[in-house]
Amino acid sequence: MAKTLLRSGNLDDFQAVGGGGQAVFESALQIREALRLRKQQAIVDCLAIPQVNDEGDRVDWYSPVDGAVISWKAADEDARFRALRLLESTLSSVESLSKKSLQSPKTAQQLFGSLLSKAFQFPGENFLFLVDGKPVITFWGFVNLNENAREDILDCLRASLLPVPMPAAEVEPEPEPEAAPVIVFEKADEPLVAAPATVNITANDLYEAQPAPVMTASEPEPEPAPTVVATKKRRVPLWSLPVAAVVVAAVATPLLWPKRAPTAEPVKAAVVAAAPVAIEPKAVAAVEPLPLKLPLHQAEVAEVKAPEPAPAEPVVIAAIPKDALVMEAGQVKSGSTRFLNGSWRVMLDVTDPITGKPPSMRYQIQNNKGSARVVHGDNVVCRVEVFSGLHSNGELLIKTRGNARCADGSRYPMPEITCKAGTSDVAECSARYDAKTVVPLTFRKTGA
Repeated sequence: MAKTLLRSGNLDDFQAVGGGGQAVFESALQIREALRLRKQQAIVDCLAIPQVNDEGDRVDWYSPVDGAVISWKAADEDARFRALRLLESTLSSVESLSKKSLQSPKTAQQLFGSLLSKAFQFPGENFLFLVDGKPVITFWGFVNLNENAREDILDCLRASLLPVPMPAAEVEPEPEPEAAPVIVFEKADEPLVAAPATVNITANDLYEAQPAPVMTASEPEPEPAPTVVATKKRRVPLWSLPVAAVVVAAVATPLLWPKRAPTAEPVKAAVVAAAPVAIEPKAVAAVEPLPLKLPLHQAEVAEVKAPEPAPAEPVVIAAIPKDALVMEAGQVKSGSTRFLNGSWRVMLDVTDPITGKPPSMRYQIQNNKGSARVVHGDNVVCRVEVFSGLHSNGELLIKTRGNARCADGSRYPMPEITCKAGTSDVAECSARYDAKTVVPLTFRKTGA
């Protein structure tokens, strides 16, 4: 009996998962009952009880046990840690039971194991509640839209237990160094080098050797130079200067001439011719002739026989089943689907987990539109609208407008059917429930 309401939501907001061609949610109550009969109460208490509304588009999830309810996010870290450890232990038991069921020779047990392997999938941490400290999952058997089933089911819960990284400590900026004082030149326009000084040379300097003249810088208004008092020295006659220069040049010139190295006479090397050496050739041993053996009889040419052709295998034409769906080549080429008009019984290669028999499916199609009727479980009837069409490559496609609505308020997942012309144009069809679940099916014409 349902206890406390935990969460509600629309079925169209999530994507159902399943196995063996069936969705987990469609057999949710049967899965919980099968686990109870197997005395797996710990697993049963982790799965909330679903209740679908009369329109079949919304579901309420109730707690299977009594107690105080708190969401996963609102619980403290210790409570979440204990709940995660309990879920890990429960999942270990679920995986063991699922593998054991899949190895069973019974088809119903195999389907139960396939559904149980996906039963604990849920959209995220917002769908887990702690009831009296124990975890309870809502919307189990579902994932978010456009998402696949997680390999690690509890990965979303572990992420919330990771420690929050500490913010990096702020480093105080170091004080900026004081700016160096600016050097200012007081007299920037004045030249750094003084103007060249004016040198006054008197006429007596040409005849007498006197001390260096006094150099004074020119001023805007130069003052008269002081009188230079020359001391009396011995005069040197002017004619002696040219004579001394000639003597110096005559002495220095031979010293500047380059010395020539003595010319060495070429050395003539004597070439000694090598004396010829006589080489006596070695004697070559005579080669004995090989003995020749002629054939004793004349060779014959064997006649090559052509291989005999294998006997042609008789062509066996398989008989076309009387009620089979035949995709006529002319209609397919023209894009017509008149061959699909009528009532059809669809036989799937799957079994119901309750009855152990395949579900009964009937399709009524006329001019690419129609309806489908499904009977599964304990005679639960479901209906849905269908439509069909041809691809440009000649492949027939039959789809439904969502899941089939059932009389008990649940919904039944409908496959996407594709057919292509096979031998003698007989349709070869398959039903795809998801990317990993594809099962073969057969169409048979019915009178009604």
